[in-house]
Amino acid sequence: MAGSSVVAKRLREARERAGLSQKQLGIRAGIDEFSASPRINQYERGKHIPDLLTAERLCKVLNVPPPYLYAKDEKLAEWILVFGQADAATRREITSAALARRKPQRKT
Repeated sequence: MAGSSVVAKRLREARERAGLSQKQLGIRAGIDEFSASPRINQYERGKHIPDLLTAERLCKVLNVPPPYLYAKDEKLAEWILVFGQADAATRREITSAALARRKPQRKT
């Protein structure tokens, strides 16, 4: 999956999950109302990739962490969403548990 198609796929998934039209998403993210739908459509088709600032605004509207847009692995994308929506205490628990299970690094 090429980088642009990952962003396109994740953006569309998040937008549909949020129940927003392309135009609604674009407008809420600060894109001019007359170009909002075409711009989001181009992002979702992979024709263009949003710059980092635009991606951050889109993610804020969609309530997803920005790294979600760039995760190639499906399970990683799922974990990014879960972790991003968890409260601070749950994040600490997840992180502690993951670090405790991590294999020790060999010294070279």
